[in-house]
Amino acid sequence: MTPNQLPVAGRAAVRRALLRLVLADRGAFAAALLLNALAAGAGLAGPWLVGRIVDAVRAGRGVGAVDRLALWILLCALLQLLLARSARYLGHRFGERTLARVREEFVDRALALPASVVERAGTGDLTARGTSDVGTVGTTLRDAGPELLVCSVQALFVMAAVFALDPVLGACGVLGLAPVWLALRWYLRRARDGYLAEGETTSGVAEIVTATVAGARTVEAFRLQEQRITAGRQALDANRKARFYTLYLRTVFFPAVEVSYSVPVAGVLLLGGLLHSGVGVVVSAALYLRQFTEPLDQILMRVEQLQASGASFARVEGLAQAPRTAPDGGSPVPAGDRIDVRGVRFAYERGGEVLRGVDLTVRPGERLAVVGPSGAGKTTLSRLLAGVDAPGSGTVTVGGVPIAGLEPEVLRRQVVLVTQEHHVFLGTVRDNLLIAEPAASDADLWSALAAVGADGWIRGLPGGLDAVLGAGGRATDGSQAQQLALARVVLADPHTLILDEATALLDPATARHAERALAAVLAGRTVIAIAHRLHTAHDADRVAVMEGGRLTELGTHEELVAAGGAYAALWATWHGDTTV
Repeated sequence: MTPNQLPVAGRAAVRRALLRLVLADRGAFAAALLLNALAAGAGLAGPWLVGRIVDAVRAGRGVGAVDRLALWILLCALLQLLLARSARYLGHRFGERTLARVREEFVDRALALPASVVERAGTGDLTARGTSDVGTVGTTLRDAGPELLVCSVQALFVMAAVFALDPVLGACGVLGLAPVWLALRWYLRRARDGYLAEGETTSGVAEIVTATVAGARTVEAFRLQEQRITAGRQALDANRKARFYTLYLRTVFFPAVEVSYSVPVAGVLLLGGLLHSGVGVVVSAALYLRQFTEPLDQILMRVEQLQASGASFARVEGLAQAPRTAPDGGSPVPAGDRIDVRGVRFAYERGGEVLRGVDLTVRPGERLAVVGPSGAGKTTLSRLLAGVDAPGSGTVTVGGVPIAGLEPEVLRRQVVLVTQEHHVFLGTVRDNLLIAEPAASDADLWSALAAVGADGWIRGLPGGLDAVLGAGGRATDGSQAQQLALARVVLADPHTLILDEATALLDPATARHAERALAAVLAGRTVIAIAHRLHTAHDADRVAVMEGGRLTELGTHEELVAAGGAYAALWATWHGDTTV
């Protein structure tokens, strides 16, 4: 696993998770197991009755006796068919319900992941786990699981029947399975790691594809096509090698098993002849062992699928081990709304230090603008203030409690970060807004839209709040998507709002209207604006100037202009450009 990849659950964790899923629907599992046992028991009658027919013929008994035994074979086969069908039906229902639980747990865990964890892992890994890995687990639960249960019970009963006929012949049959056991042991030692590697490389391919598609315009603008093609080919090559390795394992395992099936039957026939066992007993034992190969073949065929699904389940279950924003025991409730930044230093995993000893206090209800040149650390500071990342050293607290340690539900009621990145979900306008506050009424929704200047174009859509947006619906441009994001912020109603150039895609007039509307709606709340338009700083209560990862100036607009420092130079440049 690479340092940034999401965790993969170990064998013990996977076994515990599987036991938990079985216990969650123990009634259906027990019923399927019982029906399988009854079906297997009914299936044992056939070979035993064939042996009795052989003995009856050798003893010179009449045709009537043979016919009666043959009728019993037919009745037992019919009973086995009905019981096996019922068992498979219950098994499939159990698998579907269990798959639903796996999907629901995955979604809950994915939504609980801190944004920083998702960003470092990349969307490709999470997407691959939620699609191909969950799909593989689902196929196993729905198809392979019930089939494996049926075949395992059948194999156990058949082997027990051989021992009941003749313990020596039973021991011979078990010893004859030694080649199968050796081939299985060889395969299992290598298969899990092979399928985990295959899953990891599949995530790598998904990450390359999603990142390239999302940044297609940037790729074209900077002529990075060849680099992205090369990276894609490398990811595909790694995935191809991983898939070829698991294919190699299968091409060795299955032929070795197929050849080994005849060993137990041949051994019983030879040993039975040497020991002069009864012909009926030998025939029955040979038929049992021949019957044993069918469930064994299905079991071994499913072993390959189980290895693939086991690796997929380990990746799906690994989300439970991913870092959480707060421990399971909960987090303390902040005593107040004041935000304190003390001695904060921060560096990304791949790069130098971005923040270098930042000290800042944000008073409740004030409007603070953070300005500075590109690369000064403004966005990084906003992420720490919003609890997306935790400082490398120092503290960032709200009401005396570390922001990064707050549970997601508590954090969202304290601080909301709005960036240039935005998303319009497939659904109605109402659906897109209720994400922020499910209990909001239509009047609340219209009020939030009016606050950010979006009510006009929403009313112009066919259906208004019921108009469908997103892929397959009504397309929205960048400014409309940002207005929807800001409307969600109004509905969330946090005490602190961080705007990281959140109005950058709006035209100046619309942006100024939205910012003024937000200021009016969020009166009495704390607003921290990461600004590149200095009119935002002009309207703020205080201005913080970032340079080279340090907070170099802090004061009101008038104070900083009068001081003649870095902010004054920025203001003069910006003011001069806007009046040309």
